[in-house]
Amino acid sequence: MTMSKKQSGARTSQPSVGVVIPLLNEVSSLSDLIAELEAVLEPYPDYQILFVDDGSTDESLSLLREMSARDPRIRYLSLTRNFGHQLALKSGLTRCEADVVISMDADLQHPPNQIPIMIDAWREGYNVVNMIRRAERTSFLKRLTSRFFYRLINAISDFEITPGSSDFRLLDREVVDLIRQMPERCVFLRGLIPWLGFRQVDIPFEPANRRHGEAKYRLTRMIRLALTGITSSSIRPLRLAFIIGATTSSAAGIYAIYALAIRIFYDAVISGWTSLLIGMMLLGGVQLLMLGVIGEYVGRVFLEVKNRPDTIVAETNLDE
Repeated sequence: MTMSKKQSGARTSQPSVGVVIPLLNEVSSLSDLIAELEAVLEPYPDYQILFVDDGSTDESLSLLREMSARDPRIRYLSLTRNFGHQLALKSGLTRCEADVVISMDADLQHPPNQIPIMIDAWREGYNVVNMIRRAERTSFLKRLTSRFFYRLINAISDFEITPGSSDFRLLDREVVDLIRQMPERCVFLRGLIPWLGFRQVDIPFEPANRRHGEAKYRLTRMIRLALTGITSSSIRPLRLAFIIGATTSSAAGIYAIYALAIRIFYDAVISGWTSLLIGMMLLGGVQLLMLGVIGEYVGRVFLEVKNRPDTIVAETNLDE
């Protein structure tokens, strides 16, 4: 963990702790996860574990009902369908009232034993504690794609996202209250948190192996998350589309002047159907690519202006 000297805003009080965990079909992991969390959170007398069931089709919700009946500190939200990991996480964050709110996944790859380290960093005066995943355990392809994604998004964004960032983090109450005020539906929390500012610290951690089941984040979900991250973080792709269009048009204009000059002054005609066809295909591809970029932004504007709720809760024990 890299920190500066002790911050002037260091905290000495015992905070109330909230742990927010979105899940989808994780019934096989829940018992182990709850047992480990209860052991880690025992030194913090005022804590709450809030699960957000994002449309599970297995027995996850039934087990959550059973666990919450045994321990009132275990709470749950059950959404009417699968709204997606980021919206489910935001839904839990905005309903948690603790002094510090920790978000993590339900598959036990985010080790609960890191929570005391995160709270110690909060006591040092940090408002956000980001847990940065070491990449040694991941496959070569995942490391490569992750490195490319973070380089791309940092190149086009007005702020920097630390490579290896995850949704395993601690947020101070003030930060959570600000997230609650943001009505945006296309959410990318890994980009939103750096944008907020505040005192932040990055702490590396070693992700654990998944104990049960299979990973829910398939390639299509990862691509969708990457598109959301890029389009929600910056409008520079739109500016890039303008620059490419202007450059292509300028090159075409220069070539047209050259062709006319050859015809007028040398009475010659530039031939070559192959080069013409390649040029047309290149121009058409660039146009379609730029339309796709614009379409992504227009589509997200369309989703936002409908002003529908982020998620719909079917069942919860938060008000009990």
